[in-house]
Amino acid sequence: MQLLGRLEIKSKEKIIKFLNEQETGRICSIDKDGYPQIIPMNFVYANDVIYMHSHTKGEKIENIKRNNKVGFEVDKSLEFLPSYFTDPHDASQADTLYISIVIKGVAALVSDRNEKTLALNALMKKYQPEGRYENISPDMKVVDEVAIIKVIPATMRGKYKIGQHLDKRTRLELAQKILERNTLTAKSTLEIMGIKQTKNGLEVSEDPLW
Repeated sequence: MQLLGRLEIKSKEKIIKFLNEQETGRICSIDKDGYPQIIPMNFVYANDVIYMHSHTKGEKIENIKRNNKVGFEVDKSLEFLPSYFTDPHDASQADTLYISIVIKGVAALVSDRNEKTLALNALMKKYQPEGRYENISPDMKVVDEVAIIKVIPATMRGKYKIGQHLDKRTRLELAQKILERNTLTAKSTLEIMGIKQTKNGLEVSEDPLW
């Protein structure tokens, strides 16, 4: 199997779960001069679309009105792998473990009050899981005070690199080097890699997260 295929996230459920665990996504629209404009946004994936709230006026709004084809990207850098992990004399060997989702689709400004309300409540539920807010209803003034951008995916592709392309021995060796480097993310990275620490050392988990 080619490396590219082994890096692809084939499960839509895992893609959706990852999307809604991340705080920031980036929407790319085309400005009036034909240049891409990339803006970081809060977002939620619900009902098979991406929802974002925005000011009612702005460049990205005008871009979407003019050209509704957009890109949307979400990623998480898990662990930087220094070049010396592989070759202390070759800086090009530096690498990164990561997860990323890239969406191509069409964007629209939501005008239906019920759909805007659904999007706003979904955003609140994602970003305030502890609650302590009242659900928005369609008759509230706030529904008119914000714009809701909806991105309908035409394609949605996920890639991840967590050592799954390595044989078991090399994967465990990489995990040991990450653990010895002792970054703040080392232990969580090993968990995502499907590596568990036992009293006998490191082992590949039979039930990895990915």
